[in-house]
Amino acid sequence: MKHGFIKVASATPEIKVADPVFNADNIISCVKKSAEKKVKLLALPELCLTGYTCGDLFGQRSLIESAARQLERIKSETKELDIVFALGIPMVKKGKLINAAAVIYKGETLGISGKRNLPNYNEFYEERNFTEYGDPPVVFKCRQMPEFTFGVEICEDLWSTEPPSVKLARSGAEIILNLSASSEMVGKSDYRRDLVKGQSGRLLCGYVYSCAGDGESTTDLVFSGHSLIAENGTILCETKPFENGLISTEIDVYKIAYERRKNTVFPTYEDIEEIYFDMAPEETELTRYISDTPFVPSDDSGKARRCEEILLMQSSGLKKRISHTGAKSLVIGISGGLDSCLALLVSVKAMDLLGRSRKDIIAVTMPCFGTTERTKGNAVALCEALGVTFREVNISKSVLQHFEDIDHDPESRNVVYENAQARERTLVLMDIANEISGLVVGTGDLSELALGWATYNGDHMSMYGVNAGVPKTLVRHIVRFCADSSENEDLKRPLYDILDTPVSPELLPAEDGKISQITEDLVGPYELHDFFLYYAVRWGFSPQKIYRLAVYALSRKYEKSVILKWLKNFYRRFFSQQFKRSCLPDGPKIGSVTLSPRGDWRMPSDACKDVWMRELEEIALPSENKKV
Repeated sequence: MKHGFIKVASATPEIKVADPVFNADNIISCVKKSAEKKVKLLALPELCLTGYTCGDLFGQRSLIESAARQLERIKSETKELDIVFALGIPMVKKGKLINAAAVIYKGETLGISGKRNLPNYNEFYEERNFTEYGDPPVVFKCRQMPEFTFGVEICEDLWSTEPPSVKLARSGAEIILNLSASSEMVGKSDYRRDLVKGQSGRLLCGYVYSCAGDGESTTDLVFSGHSLIAENGTILCETKPFENGLISTEIDVYKIAYERRKNTVFPTYEDIEEIYFDMAPEETELTRYISDTPFVPSDDSGKARRCEEILLMQSSGLKKRISHTGAKSLVIGISGGLDSCLALLVSVKAMDLLGRSRKDIIAVTMPCFGTTERTKGNAVALCEALGVTFREVNISKSVLQHFEDIDHDPESRNVVYENAQARERTLVLMDIANEISGLVVGTGDLSELALGWATYNGDHMSMYGVNAGVPKTLVRHIVRFCADSSENEDLKRPLYDILDTPVSPELLPAEDGKISQITEDLVGPYELHDFFLYYAVRWGFSPQKIYRLAVYALSRKYEKSVILKWLKNFYRRFFSQQFKRSCLPDGPKIGSVTLSPRGDWRMPSDACKDVWMRELEEIALPSENKKV
């Protein structure tokens, strides 16, 4: 439960139709197995204590009384377990039989929820035996962890036009349990998956769906035990149809709470019953998948689609800016690095969309003290392969003159030495653009903006920043996608070499003709910083939680001490460099994280970092940091 992770499970026990004693045995077994896995919240199928397919046997007093007795046995034999669970049972309420979910904890019935939408079409005849449940919705709340809240709906409720889960979520339930007996047929599992995924996304909730399976009558139907667990529009885990069994994972209720707080159109609903329970918080072992590159899709087909989509978004934004300003050309500084490579590819696509000549793109390379033959050669080859206009402006004399003007010793390789080059390059690009009625295309990416890794009023500035919404890890994948999908061998060669070239601003003299200044040696691995950025900005996670997730996802590559070192550096730079983000050029939003001062991120430039840094200082590292 630490950091908001609640271990949840969905189980499909084997049952026998109309045999509550046998069914109770297997339900107890499921609950105990779940408790051994440290599950705190478990969903079992609809009417699993009797079987969903009892038909008119639901009218038999013997069956209803046997189910009630077995419910008491289940409570007695699970009272020592620290797990809340919901099971399906036919129950008499106000003289009527309802299709109910009993929520059990520590040997007690916390509360009852009932099915509100009784299907009475095709193979379903529930109105023959049951009465629609009409009591107010119930939300169960943990006193020790206010975000640990849940409600229950039953099978058809999810399929209805007004699912009870809508009111439950609006009333504060962050997790929805669905006790289901959904029969199987061709194509239904896909539809069921889409329903669960979509409902969890619409309601900004966790959704645990448990489906009847082994043991239900197969007279006219089959039940597949297809269970799913989703969170905010993402399927975390599921069983394949007819696998049955038990699945478990962790739902992040802090993440859900953050998203609901941020979403100003998420409404509230007050006509509910609240039932509180006590559960001591404890650390939850993580088993759910956490991507080490959260900005990059994990599957190859998804990656390709994402790259195509992003390139179209970037180029469409630039296309609009070209049309609006009436720019006669695009001017872009091309260094032979990743960012300027992507910006040039975007510029080419924008001109192609406009039906204009690629010669209207003026790609300018501006060698100086740190430029290597490798990067310059790649810049030239890239421009030739793309068919753009190429210009070379060597800025060495201009920078040396500037040093003389301000009385700076060129042997002093300090920040003046470096930034003077970056600002001279921007001056050259702006002046060329003025000369030919052009528009300067910015190359800086989202990761650099987060860290402030840009020279203020140097490469920090442009007339339109096409990469402003693209983090470095994604820049690399887009360039690789362009290389892999190109049929032009003259283009593929420089693209692949650019991908293999270390990221560098090349502001310090080369050593033996090789790059001497490696960005990731100075600010840290972009793979780590993009991970930190995603969880800090997109989800508002605390530094300690981000550290925990980073160790979980990336400790095979980085020692804990390395992760903590660069996480501290990330927060120091993120707070101190906000002034650069406060005056950014325009640029298109690409994903769920953006740092535009006019868009999703409003932050004062003089905000204090102490709260975050103190939390990081509380992290205790083991005496030995070994890769795991």
